[in-house]
Amino acid sequence: MSPPSVDLIRKCKRCSSPIPPEALVCVQCHALVHAEELERLAALANECEEQNDFKRAEENWLKALERLPLDSTQAAWIRSKVKTLTLDLPHPESKHEWAKKLGPLAPLAVALSKAKVLLSVFKLKFLLSLFAFMWVYWTLFGAKFGIGFAILILIHEMGHFIDIKRRGLPAEMPVFLPGLGAYVRWHALGVSNETRAAVSLTGPLAGWLSAAVCALLFWKTGNTLWAALARAGAWLNVLNLIPVWLLDGGQAMLVLNKAERLVLLTACLVLWLLVGESVFFLVALGVVWSLFAKDMPSQPNRAITAYFVIVLSALGFVLWIMPGQGFGSFQK
Repeated sequence: MSPPSVDLIRKCKRCSSPIPPEALVCVQCHALVHAEELERLAALANECEEQNDFKRAEENWLKALERLPLDSTQAAWIRSKVKTLTLDLPHPESKHEWAKKLGPLAPLAVALSKAKVLLSVFKLKFLLSLFAFMWVYWTLFGAKFGIGFAILILIHEMGHFIDIKRRGLPAEMPVFLPGLGAYVRWHALGVSNETRAAVSLTGPLAGWLSAAVCALLFWKTGNTLWAALARAGAWLNVLNLIPVWLLDGGQAMLVLNKAERLVLLTACLVLWLLVGESVFFLVALGVVWSLFAKDMPSQPNRAITAYFVIVLSALGFVLWIMPGQGFGSFQK
């Protein structure tokens, strides 16, 4: 009897456990086996949709479906997506027939029907939630700070949105929750935890850029409004890096092994001592909690570790150079 082929022996990229040739999910850590291929197919399908080639988009989604467990949430989403694409497939015999009934208004109706991509960008819930969010902080802190703070949060969320779209993955415009924050809804479709971690850190990175611009404007103009916005933006983005499930830090922590979490813990404590901001101590407490996680990866991810530490340090620098402490105090 010949020994089994080496090509048939696969290992999970997350936990290194052996995976049978026909398996779609790792038995140990439940990671999707074809995560990278799923990400590629999702990118192709979305590219086809942007070009209105719904037939090829449907084919790519169906290929992705074959690489997913039938009872997974990703598979259910793709089946729903395929049904939607089927409705969008062109029917030459009836294309724009409905518009003819509108007489002289037909060209306008056809033009509006083709504007669905533009309308999808500016979804009503995005605009309404943004204005509600802005109104809450306008009421609490005055018009200038309220509008500026809402824009800072928008830039943070657009960091996530742009990075997701850049990877060819489906995402919706941000939705704002007054008094709580905001979120970008997207469909991971089996992407790797490393991709999830990278996407989660782009929000705080964009948040640092906006806070840094406000800090620069403060130094140029001496207007304390810019200092307040810079401090508030940087502080809130550090808070968002606490490694708990609902925050960006929780997703980024998934790919860090024990040694890398200890590195991050050290960085948090050093920043806490140097900058004097208790929010870094809160991040450190979250890292300590994560050290007891049972699903900690065994393989290192130095890129995400460095990304995490750099973003934290950059935000800490903004807090260090800005006057005040904590989130700050503001006057209407």
